[in-house]
Amino acid sequence: MNDTVREIASQPDVWQRGVAMAGEARAALGAPGTRTLVLGCGTSWFMAQSLAELREAAGLGETDAVCASEYVPRRRYDRVIAITRSGTSTEVLEALRQLPAGTHRVAVTAVTGEPVDDLVDTRVLLDFADERSVVQTRFPTTLLAMFRAALASELGADLARLVADGRAALDAPLPADPAAIEHLVFLGTGWTVGLAHEAALKVREAAQAWSESYPAMDYRHGPVAVAGERSLVWSFGATPESLDDAVRAAGAQPYRDTLDPLAQLVLAQRFATALAAHRGLDPDTPRLLTRSVVLA
Repeated sequence: MNDTVREIASQPDVWQRGVAMAGEARAALGAPGTRTLVLGCGTSWFMAQSLAELREAAGLGETDAVCASEYVPRRRYDRVIAITRSGTSTEVLEALRQLPAGTHRVAVTAVTGEPVDDLVDTRVLLDFADERSVVQTRFPTTLLAMFRAALASELGADLARLVADGRAALDAPLPADPAAIEHLVFLGTGWTVGLAHEAALKVREAAQAWSESYPAMDYRHGPVAVAGERSLVWSFGATPESLDDAVRAAGAQPYRDTLDPLAQLVLAQRFATALAAHRGLDPDTPRLLTRSVVLA
């Protein structure tokens, strides 16, 4: 068992600790009406997308998500939340340095003593969710479990089944034989679009395989054209079931289940590592990747 697989399996237990930090997470989100930007790179950017959608849906105010490398200080924000597991990603640090004076800066990290510490006013530390693996799994999912708990009352969310669903995802059969799949598509809606993007990234990182991701209803606006008999189209959350008919018409295999969307992401992570094993790859040493992108 490699580090990536071990960390995937640890998620339900780690989520419990994240959920217990709901109060700290709520303070980091700011008061209702606070105009907020969430930014990150790679996985952290996809978590930013999910978090921004959750915060707005909860009625806390306008919330944008931006890829840190694309941040330009054109709009005024009261608060910026930077997601960076390592605290060292160059583009995140540069974005924080560009913020106008008076902007409240928050960092969500897995480590202390890194450059991001000197650039923020508030830090949320998830050191218990840090990872040895380059490929992120439990840090981003714990982050979302924590913030979902912080917003549970506004969203009407019942997180009582989250941990149980996470454990079920560890034992559930994979939706297809990895040997029979060469193309994966992940679909989401609302806050699960970010999860779909993250699932597709795990497949690319761990298994060097062809994967795509889209907002669910946009799939029929072109992307379905490349689906075929070796395609698996995987839906996160409450996407319209009518999409499955379009997937089958393309000769592809649709997949959806009733687990909590974060638990569905666990299953997708397992599929990515199983596909890596089928291809003779070690997800602990993903091609051309490092734990943090630090530019000269």
